[in-house]
Order: sequence, then structure tokens, then C-alpha cells
Amino acid sequence: MSEQLKQIYPYINGQAWKSEGQQHKDLVNPYTGKPLARVFLATKQDIETALGSAESAQRVWGKMLAREREAILCRAADIVERRRDDIVRVLVEEGGNVFGKAMFECDYIVSTFRIAAGQTRDIRGETMPSDLPGRISMSIRRPLGVVAGIGPFNAPLLLNGKKLAPALAAGNSFILKPSPHTPMAALMFAEILEEAGLPSGVLTVLLTTDEALGDTLFSDPRVKLVTFTGSARVGRILADLAGRYQKRIVLELGGKSPVVVLDDATLDYAVRSAAFGIYFNQGQVCMANSRIIVEQGIYDAFCEAFAKQVARIPTGDPALPQTAVGPLISSEQADFVQAHIADAVSKGATLLAGGGREGNVVQPTALCDVTPDMQLYYEETFGPVAAIYKARDYEHALEMANDTSYGLSSAILTNDLQKAMDFAERIEAGSVHINDNSFDDDPNAPFGGFKDSGYGKENGRYSIADMTELKWVTIQQGERQLAF
Repeated sequence: MSEQLKQIYPYINGQAWKSEGQQHKDLVNPYTGKPLARVFLATKQDIETALGSAESAQRVWGKMLAREREAILCRAADIVERRRDDIVRVLVEEGGNVFGKAMFECDYIVSTFRIAAGQTRDIRGETMPSDLPGRISMSIRRPLGVVAGIGPFNAPLLLNGKKLAPALAAGNSFILKPSPHTPMAALMFAEILEEAGLPSGVLTVLLTTDEALGDTLFSDPRVKLVTFTGSARVGRILADLAGRYQKRIVLELGGKSPVVVLDDATLDYAVRSAAFGIYFNQGQVCMANSRIIVEQGIYDAFCEAFAKQVARIPTGDPALPQTAVGPLISSEQADFVQAHIADAVSKGATLLAGGGREGNVVQPTALCDVTPDMQLYYEETFGPVAAIYKARDYEHALEMANDTSYGLSSAILTNDLQKAMDFAERIEAGSVHINDNSFDDDPNAPFGGFKDSGYGKENGRYSIADMTELKWVTIQQGERQLAF
């Protein structure tokens, strides 16, 4: 059976790259457990070839006219729209994505490519006053060179695309190291951009399970920036490497995001919004509102309504359009999530809903009476588990919301504009959503967190700023007066 599997290879210099010594692993569907493809992994020599190819290709790509890069990115967006069914199938099969989430990623990446296309014409410097007579003082932006991106499994189209598209728009070549769980989604980018006319070598997709690749990307002087989405633990390791090699880095890490529900919130909407914010994509979302903090006046009513809402969420086969919660990415992750639930219940948490498991599908779960001695109080569960906390009043809710080492996203549901804006000012998070849940991302808005959730901003012109070099240039009109 395994010999008949589709074979996929690293994408280097515009082609599926086959070489001696490539090891392989079989990719499996996280819902069915059946093999999907045999993945051949890049060797050290393959990686060296990729770096040389990316550097050579960037010298040409970086000099192309903005309108030429714009046209390629626009065509890529059109191809995504045309191949939507193919892309959705890949996201469902290899990532366990439910249909609605896969469609969301397609829509997002279309916008990402189109925004990046527009950015090609908006990479600009500025003029500034000078303290010297006769001097024109200005700044210009130029491509960095080779940019590397290390992506996660949970949103492989969206989170890899928001790194790739602006890098290309700025005139850089891009090396993508995708998650070993979702290599086919990454290779879709290669197919799409090749069809769109991207020159060979500008995009590389390195399929590898070798964690030492991070050392290579940081230590090699040809790579000018590394952008990473993943866990805070790995982010700290990469930050150390960035400091050692004086390498630019953008880190988009984990979260333990709060949604605060005040007494004056509309109960039904608050329940539905908070549920969507945690159970979308099985809770495998860095900005999921895993902490639901409810003011005491409506706490009991909220818990009762939330438990009923959770029980109605359809789970199971992600290929079925009606499924809202599908499988976690692996049995290991399902084990980890269940261990968090079991630890909380054993220490006194009340199970309001869920808690069961079938294969890699963990039921949407809601807990209350969660205390700081429980693992899930501070740790990121990265699964369909919500903890509901009671707050005495608004100030107590804000205090609880900030009681975390993370600071990625946040939300508040209230009809009190004064408290909503105060929350926006005082919450320690990179995103604040008023009368919404914490799950939100817009391809044209600055996205990134505080504290252990990383640093740097992604999307649109905010990515362009990190992916270009800013130079100061002066022109002296006439002769400058000199002291000697």
C-alpha cells in the first residue's frame, strides 16, 4: 500500500528536488489515520543548494519592476480562487480542518496576495529636514535578500502565506520550512506561484523534520531574517539564536487569550461569540479565547447557557460540511489536551460540558472552578477546552485577564463604552476586540503579541517594514563647509 502513495519532495530551484540520501516519512490523515503521501526530506546538501539558489534568484527578483512583482502576486490570488476546491481538500485531509475553516483560509490568502501586490508600489522612504545647508536628506527601502519562514500546522495556508506574500512583494526570495504535519499545503504555494510566473529559486519549500535547520537558517549569513510562528518554548530558543548571530527575527508565539464578559453584555451573543472564539479549528488557534472571564452578576446564567451551546456543536469527520469541530492534528496532541482536562478535574474543576474523546476528536469541553494549581490555568492547551472564571467586578476581570505570561489577543463584551475603551488601553495584549471574541486576524492590520507571545508585527505594510532595509541617503548641493 505504502509503495503506491503519492511521493512529495522538497521544492528547490523551481522543481521537485530529488537527491541521494533523502530519508522519508509517511504523512497520515489525522482523522482516519490512513496514509496520504510519502514525504522525502531535505538533506544537508539539499539545504545548501537551496540557500545558494535563493540568493542567486533574489538578485534578479529584487531588481524586477514593482509592476512585474505586482502582476505575479495578483495572478497568484486568482489561481487560489480558481483552485479553491483543491486547496480545501488538502487542508481537510492533511490538517483535519473542517470545511468552513478551510474556506476561511482560502479567502484570507486571496486577500493576503492582493494586499501584497498593492504593497509592491508602496515601498517608499521619505525626505526630512537637515541641519546642514544645501543638503537633501532622505531614506530609501531596499529588499533584505533571503528571508526564511518557519510555519505551524494549524493554519498552514494563512500563517505561511502572511510571511511569504509580503516577503515576495518587497523583492526578497523566501525559504519556507513548513510543519512536518502539513507539507502538502506548503507545496500548494509552490504550484500556485510557479503557475503565476514566479522565477525559479525565488521560493523554496524545505521539507524536513530536522530541528537543527533552525541553527542553519540563523547562522548562515545569506539569510537576513527569520520569521517564526509556533510555541513560546521554541520561540525562546530561536530568540537566543537570533541574538547569537545578530539576525533579524519576527516571533508570533502562543497565547492564553481572555474574553471578558461584563454584566451588561447581551447574554446570548456573548455565549455564542465566546464559544466560537475557543472552538474554531478545535481550539488549535494561538489567539483562541481559552479563558472566559465573566462578571458575577451573570456568571451562573452564562455557565448554564454556555454548557448548552457547547453540547450542540457538531463534531467528527472534517470532510462533512456540517462538522464544526474535527480532529486534533495528532494522537499526541489529543493526549496532551486530555491530560490538561484530567488534571483540572482531579484538582477540583467542574466539568460543565464535553471531556470525551473518539480517536483524535476531543469533544468541545468547558470547565469552571479552575484554580492556579491546575496545568491549564497558565499553560496553553491548544485544544477545544475553555475555562470559565468568575470576576467580582470590572477591575477584577481586568486583573484576571492580565494574569498570564502571554499577550497575544483579547476581547471584551460590554455595552459600556467607557469600560470598553479603558480595557483597550490597559489590557496587555497586541490585539483588543470590543464586542467580539479574541479570534480575529485581518490581512491588512498589525498582528503580533506582547510578553511571551512574541514580538514584531505581521501583515501588509507592517511586514514590509521588517522585510526591507532602510537606508539614509544625502545629496549635498554645492560644497559643504568643512572645519579643515
